[in-house]
Amino acid sequence: MRQFLKSDVNTPIEFISCGQFVSSEPWIHTKRNLKSFEIIIGVKETLYIMQDDIQYEVKPGDILLVLSLHTHEGYKLCNPGVSFYWCHFYCSDNFSLIDDTTMEEEVIAFRSNPDYDRLNSHIFIPIYSIPQRIERINILFNQLQDVANANYYNKRSVDYLVTSLLIEISEQSLSNFQTTKEKTKADKNLVKIVEWLRIHAMDTISVASIAEQFNYNPDYLSRVFKQKHGINIQEYIHMLKISKAKDMLSSTNIGIKSIAHAVGISDEKYFMKLFKKYEKLTPTEFRKAYYRTHLNKE
Repeated sequence: MRQFLKSDVNTPIEFISCGQFVSSEPWIHTKRNLKSFEIIIGVKETLYIMQDDIQYEVKPGDILLVLSLHTHEGYKLCNPGVSFYWCHFYCSDNFSLIDDTTMEEEVIAFRSNPDYDRLNSHIFIPIYSIPQRIERINILFNQLQDVANANYYNKRSVDYLVTSLLIEISEQSLSNFQTTKEKTKADKNLVKIVEWLRIHAMDTISVASIAEQFNYNPDYLSRVFKQKHGINIQEYIHMLKISKAKDMLSSTNIGIKSIAHAVGISDEKYFMKLFKKYEKLTPTEFRKAYYRTHLNKE
């Protein structure tokens, strides 16, 4: 049975600290029981960690929520090069742990009520998850690191940024949550297509190649995809590529042309045009906004 943290964010989450852990040698997580919550985002290799006797393998792109006042520790040596983002924070007093059944009730409520997003003030964070759009989460984390290591006069900025990070995790969790009433064959096929797109986003792909891969008529696939996701499939592909490009811009020093090729766009000028269309900034302007990071090795 999965569990989710439900927390009120009418007031922002309280940020404590964040950074990126990197080990150049075999390493195992120490045993701890902290008053704060912690989000762990896998970057490289696999983190082997246990919480309340449940063992987790946090691989690149996976997210683990470490609960307040719950014992966690490593249960196996991690390979050299293991790396993960970490962030400690406090929730408001109004939080609880809910199970799959309660989570399904929440999802049905917001999908059947057009005003739910206006009335809702909660986030829902899975204990363990594999987000489909980890790039968005990594970008927000890098922005959080950047501001946390800057000398801002207003220290509340990091509280709002960590709240935004958790809202993004929550949004992806809610969007990808399938209720028992929604698990039709068509829905399952679209989930497979979205997952395939996520994995192959950096390849040179087209609507026609996707339709052929899943034995669909291209026009029918485009129509069904837009009905389900609200945007056409080509736009979705572009958004995936730009998200991956943003992730690389905020966490590496790779050149713009190389990033364009890495995300499957051979024309650098076309890449820059797409980036400006979706982000209202050039790749260089975007990169300049995120350059401060905090690395730790212990």
